[in-house]
Amino acid sequence: MRKHLIYNLMTAIGCILMGIAVNAFYIPHQLLSGGIGGIAVMLYYLFGFPMGLMTILINIPLFYLAYRYMDRSYPLKAVFGMLAYSFSLDFFSFLVPMAPIHDTLFSCIVGGTLNGIGAAFLYRVGSSSGGTDIIGAIFNKYYSIAISTPGFIINILLMSIAAFLFGLEPALYTLLASFIAFKVANTFTDGFDYKKNIIIISNQAPAIAQEIIKIVGRGVTFLHGEGAFTHQPREVLLVVAKLTQLAQIKGIVSNIDPTAFMIIHDVTDVMGKGFTNIPALKKKNENSKNNFKKI
Repeated sequence: MRKHLIYNLMTAIGCILMGIAVNAFYIPHQLLSGGIGGIAVMLYYLFGFPMGLMTILINIPLFYLAYRYMDRSYPLKAVFGMLAYSFSLDFFSFLVPMAPIHDTLFSCIVGGTLNGIGAAFLYRVGSSSGGTDIIGAIFNKYYSIAISTPGFIINILLMSIAAFLFGLEPALYTLLASFIAFKVANTFTDGFDYKKNIIIISNQAPAIAQEIIKIVGRGVTFLHGEGAFTHQPREVLLVVAKLTQLAQIKGIVSNIDPTAFMIIHDVTDVMGKGFTNIPALKKKNENSKNNFKKI
């Protein structure tokens, strides 16, 4: 019961934030929102159709995809999110004439940030406002692609249409707002504590490994390499750590071997002990994946 309440509350908050972003910051400056909402806003500009109603109608075929390729409970959950978002689009329309920010660029930044935070509320509990979220959830489930990535690609196509219909400047501002929302949603969904993959090449590899295990509490893997010029064997350390632990690891390496060679880069996802558990894939999902590949 408590879990269900949190799910509905987070979904409602996220949809409210997105509805405010569209009406208070996008529409006053002739900008589009992303995904299906963007199509609904475009129809609103062209014909005056209610955005909420259009959002519901366009979502019908996408809910069929959700029912077929996701867990049966997913479309039922997504219905609530879609209805909440559609309601928010029409309910907060009174904000349009108020236009709290008159500068288009600033409105684009604030609106994109607010829209991204709203989307993150939904992503954190596995909810959806329908639309491209459904497509993103399917690709995330079967191919581990970030939920917001397919939506961003679709947004680029929408911006191309918007540039033709409304002019290049509104389309570019909309693209910027979509990019901001995309980055903010991913940041709030994945958390601010990013993971780093660290490769260390040093003659003091065993000592460095022991200190990392003892002080930082992270596992270390030994890789056996060979110098291309000297053909001498080299110990290579592989460490995956949180961003907050990076400074400690750098300090350990610097103290033990100032001449060590380090390579540090971002990691999209980490699953396993000490990080996120590897989800089990049910047999029925494998069949769904095979069916998904056929379309």
